[in-house]
Amino acid sequence: MVRETVKEIDKLAWLYIKDKKVLCARSRGKETYYIPGGKRDPGENDHEALIREIKEELSVDLELNSVEYYGTFKAQADGKPAGTMVKITCYEANFTGELSVDSEIEEMAWLDSSNLDKCSVVVKHLFNDLKDKQLIL
Repeated sequence: MVRETVKEIDKLAWLYIKDKKVLCARSRGKETYYIPGGKRDPGENDHEALIREIKEELSVDLELNSVEYYGTFKAQADGKPAGTMVKITCYEANFTGELSVDSEIEEMAWLDSSNLDKCSVVVKHLFNDLKDKQLIL
């Protein structure tokens, strides 16, 4: 019997809510918005990787002592073969600096549950959770 293996893409995400909207990012050449963040480099823990990714993408410094776990969400990965799942582990954190797009990011946007059509599947799950908790519109 051959066991089917499910591929999982493991990502970290910075959840920043302001005025009941979530800061989202869109990569160059893509149409879908996601929560800023990315994958760990070898040897990095969640906090180190998240701080590095956010600096690379949005040019701000997350404050290590303020990083707090929010939740983990899984869904079919956008643009990947059926069965390829993406898992985002979301953290909230304060930051210093001025938000501006950098690296592979083309655009930032403040989105809420009325913008689900613009978001990746896993972000839709996150937004539904946030709306249920009345944290976003």
